[in-house]
Amino acid sequence: METEAMEMWLEKANVLIEALPYIQRFHGKTIVVKYGGSAMVDHELKKDVIRDVALLKLVGFRPIIVHGGGKEITSWLARLGKESQFVNGLRVTDKETMLVAEMVLNRVNKGLVSMMEKVGLKAVGISGKDGTVLKVDKKLSKGQDIGYVGEVKEVNPLLLNTLLDNDFIPVICPIGSDDGYYSYNINADDAACAIAKAMKASKLVFLTDIEGVYRDPADKTSLISEMTVPEALEFLDSGNVGGGMLPKLANCIEAIQSGVSRVHILDGRIAHSLLLEFFTNKGIGTAIIGDEEERYYVEQ
Repeated sequence: METEAMEMWLEKANVLIEALPYIQRFHGKTIVVKYGGSAMVDHELKKDVIRDVALLKLVGFRPIIVHGGGKEITSWLARLGKESQFVNGLRVTDKETMLVAEMVLNRVNKGLVSMMEKVGLKAVGISGKDGTVLKVDKKLSKGQDIGYVGEVKEVNPLLLNTLLDNDFIPVICPIGSDDGYYSYNINADDAACAIAKAMKASKLVFLTDIEGVYRDPADKTSLISEMTVPEALEFLDSGNVGGGMLPKLANCIEAIQSGVSRVHILDGRIAHSLLLEFFTNKGIGTAIIGDEEERYYVEQ
């Protein structure tokens, strides 16, 4: 029994030793986490994500959370007897839908802040309208007007830097304003990408309902653990990318080309996926890095 107990404690020590170079490397660095998918709906997964963020903060990372809420918006619209409409994957957002979206996203936002404060974190929930963090232009979908849907044209980092410098975690819902200060709904992936670029983040993470990028989507053994931007561009041109992965991978490439060091696509349905990707040698998702960046994973 004593031998088994010692082996268990040694295994725990090895986990900490494996994490050490990553903690050293990214201590004091800003990371942006786009929080969405099942990890926002399943209560236990939600608690796991919050605990992961707490640990990242306590070991010296500077996290910014950007969350979605599409499923909640659809649910509340249905309760009001309003059918959700989508054009090319984007929600058609008339004035009534915009009002519901803003209320629902702010409700989700404050819920996340409360969960963070319960584990001892200092968090502040804002929308992109606060401090004019997210300025937008109207976004068209292949030339079609889809209402109050915004495309980020400018990020004002002043409020975010103020919060980070005072030890707060910014929790941001993707609502922005145009030059006339009208509210616009923003795709959360796009908002996270724009914020990561403006903050010169060391990491941008997409928590999703997919395992990562596969060379062959039908072959679950073909997960790509790491890609450079040239490799990712070649992969996009190959025609093997489809569905929701296409814009997500394009966002990853754009972020890297704009100065973000590393972008991760993770399966948020896996408990503690943030820690497994950040602090282990193999990770569990797909990391995209710049062509000049050294490989992420430490070889043993």
